[in-house]
Amino acid sequence: MRSRLAAAFGSAIFLFVAPGVVAGWIPWQITRWRIGAPLFDGRVSRAIGALLIVAGAPVLLDSFARFALVGRGTPAPVAPTERLVVSGLYRHVRNPIYLAVVSLIFGQALLFGSRDLLWYGALAWAAFHLFVLFYEEPALRRRYGDEYVAYRAAVRRWRPRVRGYVGPKP
Repeated sequence: MRSRLAAAFGSAIFLFVAPGVVAGWIPWQITRWRIGAPLFDGRVSRAIGALLIVAGAPVLLDSFARFALVGRGTPAPVAPTERLVVSGLYRHVRNPIYLAVVSLIFGQALLFGSRDLLWYGALAWAAFHLFVLFYEEPALRRRYGDEYVAYRAAVRRWRPRVRGYVGPKP
């Protein structure tokens, strides 16, 4: 059994390596975080961008913490959780980390007025979707079996449900 401390350390490393690069370093490379002309109505699009960033960051951090503390593992495929994580935001949507990362990217695109970053965000979402379909979901089904099948049937991949998942009745 993996210790929570080791899982937290692994999750923190993966947080900087994966989302840190995808939602931090690459957007910085594209924009240098310079404010450009607004993409749409200036104040509205920049405000929406800021809201997406403010909303996405805690979702990302909570989801990573949940992997370590509840699942005793990491979101990284090389160090998966011991238990299927179906609490917190995972009660409402199966992929809050990917949604948070895309929220951060689109938020930066709107805030900085970057069409290139909008395209990058769309490409990132498409890559996440394909990864989930062809790798992650089959791997979770193999690893967690019927528990994942029941969870997958009850909780949508991308659109959050209002009522949280409570799991199968004993």
